[in-house]
Amino acid sequence: MMIFKWLFSKAVREACAVKKHYARLLAAQRDILPPQAIGAVQLKLDELSAAIKEGHKGRINIKAEELQFAAEKWLKPYPNAAWRENVEVLLVALAVAMGIRTFFLQPFKIPTGSMQPTLYGVTSVPDFTKVNFWQVNKAKLQADIREQFNLRDAIQVPTGWERVKDWFAGNSYVHVVAQADGMIEKISPMNRFLIFNLSQTFSIGGVEQTMWFPPDYGEADLVHRAGLDPAHVYHKGEDIVKMMKVSTGDHLFVDRFTYNFRKAERGEIIVFETQGIQGLPQDQFYIKRMVVKPGERVQIGNDRHLLINGQRLDASTPHFENVYGFNPNKPPHESEYSGHVNGTVASTYGLYPNLAPNFPDAETVFTNDSNSYMVFGDNTCNSSDSRTWGTFPAQNIIGKSFFVYWPITRRFGWGNQ
Repeated sequence: MMIFKWLFSKAVREACAVKKHYARLLAAQRDILPPQAIGAVQLKLDELSAAIKEGHKGRINIKAEELQFAAEKWLKPYPNAAWRENVEVLLVALAVAMGIRTFFLQPFKIPTGSMQPTLYGVTSVPDFTKVNFWQVNKAKLQADIREQFNLRDAIQVPTGWERVKDWFAGNSYVHVVAQADGMIEKISPMNRFLIFNLSQTFSIGGVEQTMWFPPDYGEADLVHRAGLDPAHVYHKGEDIVKMMKVSTGDHLFVDRFTYNFRKAERGEIIVFETQGIQGLPQDQFYIKRMVVKPGERVQIGNDRHLLINGQRLDASTPHFENVYGFNPNKPPHESEYSGHVNGTVASTYGLYPNLAPNFPDAETVFTNDSNSYMVFGDNTCNSSDSRTWGTFPAQNIIGKSFFVYWPITRRFGWGNQ
């Protein structure tokens, strides 16, 4: 009956709210109030409860006013009540947000390009990390360096509405000019607050200069992406970084809820922690496509297709439509769907020679143990994955890719699976 009264009577609902409010205040102050005050407020609380149970609107309003009068007389006022209420609301909101992050949806940022073109990490133009400065072929080295300079010189910074659209696409521009003569003495790590980059400090010729709200550089830092020469003597007014376009990595929500009720399925993009994986940093999270379940046998054929327990995966396999949708007559290429590359294929096409030590050829069979998973990156020409460091236990899995919320590109939304 009480539920129906609460649903259909505004007076009952308001009286219940008043009663709850003053009962909470009385409980909070009970240890500092004299017995007379406690008794007086408690009496009015009991009378209001009886009136609510009786359901007479006029009596409810009278008893609510009497409770309010008694509370104002006997309860101690809180200083800065408005501030206290706002702080309480903020704390509740933070608690709810932390609960959602822990048990349901966790934000995650793609730092590297191992899942391109499905999910993008941080990229930049120019990107001198793509230049192998130790290669023997000097002509090739000079051509690679010149290519990055040409890319830099071709950058056109948009203006107006085009600049706004460029920002929503996750693009930002870096231009740093020396304020004194000298060499680069220090480039500090970025100062961060939560997910925001606030500032980064440069020291040149003893003069510190600050770049506010610098872009994220992913795994590579500014020195390596921009190809800065630490031995170069800059002059005041000279460009340190002439122009660099940085595209932010994809930001997504990780579904931490689903795997509480079922195991990961083949082809799902999962996030896992690196703790216990030999050869990897022990305090990071990686994102890859799960390809081998516990207890399965796997090979990588020279046709760049996986064989699981002797069964070949292809473009008709769920979640592998894009991965195996490549042109078999076209060589594997970085940041393009090219299937999966073993050591033989890597050597054939002049890729990194030790790209897949666990799969040196098509005949090698890797048998997964009963509680481990194997994952591969979609960017098979440039991905550190289970081909290199092997397996990881099931308990390392955090969740699966759910929704790309930034930047606003063709990858925005649920469709990146």
